[in-house]
Amino acid sequence: MIEAMSHIGPATLYLGDAYVIRPALGRFDADVMDPPYEFRAEGGGMYRAARKGMDQIIDEGLHHGFEHAIINPLLCGSVVVFCHNDQLPKLLPYIDGNFERFALCSWRKTNPQPVANKHYRPVNEFYIHAWSKGFHPAGSLADLDRQIEAFSPRGELKFGHPTVKPDAVMDKIVRNVNGESIIDPFMGTGSTGVAAIKAGKRFVGIERQKHHYLTAVERISKAWDEVQAGSVAA
Repeated sequence: MIEAMSHIGPATLYLGDAYVIRPALGRFDADVMDPPYEFRAEGGGMYRAARKGMDQIIDEGLHHGFEHAIINPLLCGSVVVFCHNDQLPKLLPYIDGNFERFALCSWRKTNPQPVANKHYRPVNEFYIHAWSKGFHPAGSLADLDRQIEAFSPRGELKFGHPTVKPDAVMDKIVRNVNGESIIDPFMGTGSTGVAAIKAGKRFVGIERQKHHYLTAVERISKAWDEVQAGSVAA
């Protein structure tokens, strides 16, 4: 069900349900997604109570996981999917059975939250890059490192989203995916789209929360304007 749609240069953004919209859009070179994690969002003591990020995660249902079937090897040459540590035992066998090869990569935060919540401190966020034949990882030797260190966004750099990924991480991932078209079924505030536009790739994004969708429209419009301005200046 499509509630709204925006065209911005080589990008098309949809407001609606990814599980309905994504299969209807056909094949892309890469699906790049940060779907809802599956984890215990309660707890964390006084530190957690003083910050509203977890409350927003619960309010937006971003802690219940996602349906693995949205990753369809018939509709993409490769996939990059972020996930919580606790999702790996179920997600990795699904990935392994549907793609030729995969690599487990991570974003190491240079400013992790000072909490553990009866677990390990969340210094790393994992993502899986899986590919079919002909869509192996791209980029320079430096780009092909399985880990990137980057500052976790705070304040205004979060764009009102509790799990936004930093530009440095998304820029690296977009350099790693092979091909010219990228779709993000869980677009959020458009970080994948901004990276794709800067890299000269075609982008399609889907988001179900209207306020995040509108932020994505604004961010990707700005990125497209900057690309055009740079082309004129050159």
